[in-house]
Amino acid sequence: MYFLSGWPRRLLCPLRSSERPFLIEPSAQRFYLAVLSETQISIWFSRPSVLIVSYIESGKAAAQFGFYQQVEWKADDSMIAVANGYVLLFDIIAGSDEKYLYEPVYPKGSARVKVTPGYKEEQCAPALTLEMKKPIDLEAPISCLQTLQEDLLVATADGYLHTLHWDSVSNGRRAVNLCTIPFSLDLQSSRGGPCLDLGGVHIRDMEYCTTLDGFAVVFDDGRLGFITPTANRLATDQLQGVWAADVSDGTCVAVNNKYRLMAFGCSSGSVLVYMIDSSTGSMQLSHKLELTPKHYPDIWNKTGPVKMIRWSPDCSVVMVTWDCGGLSLWSVFGAHLFCTLGEDFAYRSDGTKKDPLKISSMSWGVEGYHLWVIGSTDATPVPDGAEGDEKLQQAGILQFQFIKSALTVNPCTSNQEQVLLHGEDRLYLTCGDPTQAHNIPDKSPSRDSGGSPLRRPSASTPLSQGLSTLLGHKHWQVVQIHSTYLETNWPIRFAAIDWSGQCVAVAGRRGIAHYSLYTRKWKLFGNVTQEQNMTVTGGLAWWNDFVVVACYNFIDRQEELRLYVRSSNLDNAFASVTKLHADTLLLNVFRNVVILFRADCSICLYSIERRHDSPSPSASVELLQEVSMSRYIPHPALVVSVTLTSVRTESGCTLKSMATGICLATNILLNIFFCLFHSRPVFLRQLPFCPPVVLAQCVENVWTTCRSNRKKRHLMEALWLSCGEAGMKVWLPLFPRDHRKPHSFLSRRIMLPFHINIYPLTVLFEDALILGASNETVLFDGPGSSSLEALFPFCTVERTSQIYLHHILRQLLVRNLGEQALMLAQSCATLPYFPHVLELMVHVVLEEEATSREPIPDPLLPTVAKFVTEFPLFLQTIVHCARKTEYALWNYLFAPIYCLSNMEVPAVSRQHATLLFNTALEQGKWDLCRHMIRFLKAIGSGESETPPSTPTPQEQSSTGGFEFFRNRSISLSQSADSIAGGKFNLQKTLSVPFGPSSKG
Repeated sequence: MYFLSGWPRRLLCPLRSSERPFLIEPSAQRFYLAVLSETQISIWFSRPSVLIVSYIESGKAAAQFGFYQQVEWKADDSMIAVANGYVLLFDIIAGSDEKYLYEPVYPKGSARVKVTPGYKEEQCAPALTLEMKKPIDLEAPISCLQTLQEDLLVATADGYLHTLHWDSVSNGRRAVNLCTIPFSLDLQSSRGGPCLDLGGVHIRDMEYCTTLDGFAVVFDDGRLGFITPTANRLATDQLQGVWAADVSDGTCVAVNNKYRLMAFGCSSGSVLVYMIDSSTGSMQLSHKLELTPKHYPDIWNKTGPVKMIRWSPDCSVVMVTWDCGGLSLWSVFGAHLFCTLGEDFAYRSDGTKKDPLKISSMSWGVEGYHLWVIGSTDATPVPDGAEGDEKLQQAGILQFQFIKSALTVNPCTSNQEQVLLHGEDRLYLTCGDPTQAHNIPDKSPSRDSGGSPLRRPSASTPLSQGLSTLLGHKHWQVVQIHSTYLETNWPIRFAAIDWSGQCVAVAGRRGIAHYSLYTRKWKLFGNVTQEQNMTVTGGLAWWNDFVVVACYNFIDRQEELRLYVRSSNLDNAFASVTKLHADTLLLNVFRNVVILFRADCSICLYSIERRHDSPSPSASVELLQEVSMSRYIPHPALVVSVTLTSVRTESGCTLKSMATGICLATNILLNIFFCLFHSRPVFLRQLPFCPPVVLAQCVENVWTTCRSNRKKRHLMEALWLSCGEAGMKVWLPLFPRDHRKPHSFLSRRIMLPFHINIYPLTVLFEDALILGASNETVLFDGPGSSSLEALFPFCTVERTSQIYLHHILRQLLVRNLGEQALMLAQSCATLPYFPHVLELMVHVVLEEEATSREPIPDPLLPTVAKFVTEFPLFLQTIVHCARKTEYALWNYLFAPIYCLSNMEVPAVSRQHATLLFNTALEQGKWDLCRHMIRFLKAIGSGESETPPSTPTPQEQSSTGGFEFFRNRSISLSQSADSIAGGKFNLQKTLSVPFGPSSKG
C-alpha cells in the first residue's frame, strides 16, 4: 500500500513578513499547486518542486475585497478562482514556446535533446503569469468553492448555492436556496420519512463525486447530506437530497470517485465513511476510521475534531489530520497503515513527548508520491529581504515522500508471488540474488527449445522454496529507474514484475522501459520518437518473456495492444500490435489469455501464442470473445480490477480449447467499487455468458494463481481477498476425502474470514505465507530542536511476513469441518514452520477461552487439543505452548507433575507421580524415572490434606465451561458410514486430562 520514506523535505516559499501560507490546492492533474496566504497566490510546479509565479494583492485591493480565503482550479488548469468576500477569477497564461523559468543542462551531443519533439517542454518548469478578471460580488460571505467542468459552484453563508460560468460572462449566474431542496432519508418518496429543515443553515464544506453525480455536503450545524441533480443542470426544481440520520457533528468531507465513498470528518475525531444504497438512494454507513485505545492509549480520544481529509490520487488510501495535529493513513476500507501521533513520531529518544505537527492544509502530489503539507507555524526570516517595509520571510512547505504497492494502480500483478513497490524514481523488490537462483540468460530461445526461456512454473519448480529462503531478512532489492527515461517520462504510473521475479517493466507519462535483474541493465526505446508517440492506458503485464501493454498511439490516434519481447531491442519493429476499438482501462494476463476491460464497459479476451515462423521472437494474438458488462457496471471508472482465475465453481469443471489445446481459465473476477463479482465460464464461443454473482464486499485486493499442485489443492485453488479493517478472507475449496463422492447438500466452497497483523501485499500459496511491508522509524538525536531530523524520525520500509494457516484451521474446526482441516494440515505438514502453526492455534484459542470472563457455551479448546494429536509432534506442541503461557492456565493443557505439589494435596500428588513412575519403568524412560524418584522423595510422608489455593473467579468460570467437554469424544474424520450410524471416531487422544484433576 502506501509507506513513508526518509525524512520530509522543506520547500521555502517567500511571503510578506506578516503572512503565512494556510491553504494548498492541486490542479486536476496535480502538476501545479496553488498556495494561498492572506494577500498572495503562489503557483508551484511539481517536478522540479519550484515556485513558478506569485500574485500579490495590493493594500488598496485587500482593503476593498478582503483577505484570500478559498481557491479552486478549473478542470483544464487554465484558470483559478479565489474567494475573499468576492469571487476573483484568474487566467493562467503560459509564456512563449521558448520561455521557461528552469531548464535542464545536458552534455553536448545528447541525442535525446536533439531528436525528441516536445522533450524540452516536458523537462522545464514553465513560465506562467496570472491575470485577474473582473471580481464577482455574491453579496454574502463565501464558505466553499467547487469546480464543475465549465461551471463553478459557490456556497455562501446566506444559504444559497451559486452556479457561475468560468468565463464570468456567458450564461450569467444561477442561485438555488437550500431551503427549496427537498431532503429526506432516501430518494423514494414513499419511504422518505421526515424532511430536513434547512432554515438558516448554509454549506460549510462540499465536494463533487463524478461517479455518483452529486455533492457530498456538510452543513454548518454539523449535519451531513448528499445533493444530486435530476437533470443536467442545477436548478431548484431539479435537485434533491438525502441526509444521514443521527449525525450532527460533521466538520469536513472528501469523496472517493473510484469506490463511490464519502468520508465525513466529525468533531469526535472519527471519520464516517458513507455509501449510497443503490436500491433506495439512502446514505448507508460503510465503516469508520478512528484511532483505537489499544494502539494509541494516550491520544485516541484527545485528537479533537477532524480538520481535513484527503484521498490519494488512485483512491486507495486516505490521509486524515485533526485540530491537535498529526497525520494518519488508512486504506480505502479501513486498514490502519500509520499515524504520527504515536511511537517515534510522538516521543524523543529520552522518552519526552514531542508537540505534534499542526497542519493548516495538505494535498497529495502527482501519483501519490508526495504529500504537500502546510504547518500552522513554520517560518524562517530572511535578513536581506525585499527593500523597504516589504520584508520577506521563507515560510516552509513540507513534502512527505511515499512509496506504494504496484497493486494500487496496476492490479495485474495479483497473480504473482513477489512484492513490488515503487517510488517516484526507484523500485523495491522482494526477490533474491538472481545469480544464485533462476539464472535466466538474456538471449533469444532457439527454435528447438519449443518455447520461452522463462518456462511456466510447475509443481516441481523451486519457486516457492526459493521465496521461503528470502523470508529471513527484511531488506529489499532496490532498482534505480533509468534517469534518461525519468527525465522525459516522470512520473512512473505503472510497474509490473514477471513470475520469476527477475524482470520488471515500468511505464511513465510516455513509453515503457524494462529491467533485467540478471544482467542488471535497463532497456529503453532506441528511437525516442516511438517512445513519445505512445502512452500506456490500461496497464502492463508480463507473459513469459513478453511485455504486454495496452496503450494509445498518438500518430494513428488508435488504441492498441502491444507485445514487446524482452530479449530484443525495445522497438516497434519487434512488437506484435493488435488494433483495439475502444479505450482500455484495465489489463490482466492469465496463462495464455489476455483480458481487457474497456471504457465502454466491455470485456475482451485474447489468446496469445508464440510464433516460430519468424527469425525474431514474436507472438500472435487472437480475439476469443467480447462480452458487454454495461448491465452490471454503472460507470467504467468504478472497476478496480479484472482478473481471470481457474478456481472451480459448483460444477467443478475446467474448460479447454479443442482447437489450440490451450488450457483456459473458467471464471472472471470483477472488483467493482464495493463488491467482488464472480462470473461463470465465458470463453468458448459455443457457451453462453453467465451473469456475475457477488462473492464478497469491501474488497481491496484479490490473489489467485495459475499454477497447480495436487498435494496442496486447498491452498492453490483458493481465492484470497484483502478486505481492509475486516482483515482477510479466503474462498476455500472443500474436497471429499479419499476421492469419495461428495454429498449433494454440501457446498463446494466456503468463505472464511481471519485477521492478520500486517497489510497483505501478496500470498505465497504453497508456502502458506502472506508477505507485506511496514514502516520502521529511526530517531535522530542531532543538534537543533527545530530541524526536520529532530522533529520527525527517519522512515524506512521493511519486509514483513505472517503465517496464516492456523487461522484457517481454526475457522474450519469452528464450522465442524474437522475432516477438511485435517486434510489441509496434512498437506502442509512438511513445511518447516508447521509445528509453530499448531502451537499458534493452541495458544490463541487457549488465551481467548481460558481468560474469558463469561462461560463459553461451546468451547473450541478441547477440539483443537484433540486435533493436534493427529500429528506426531503433538506433545512437543503442547509443551512449547505451555512455555509461553501463564502458569495459571497450564491446567487446561495437561497436569504436569511439578505442578501437582502446588495444585493438589500430597496424597493425590503421590498417586499421580507413582502412576507416571510405573509407566516410565515399563517404557524404559530411565531419565524420567530418575526425576520421578527425586520428586517422590521431595513430597515426603506428610499427610496434610490442605487443599491448594482457590482459583480466581475468572478461572472458575472458564473451568466450568470445559467440564462437559473433558470426556467428550470429538470427530475429526467423519465418513458417511459413521455419520449414518451416529458414531464418531478419533484415532488418537491425549493421554493426559485437559483440566484440573477432580478431587475426591
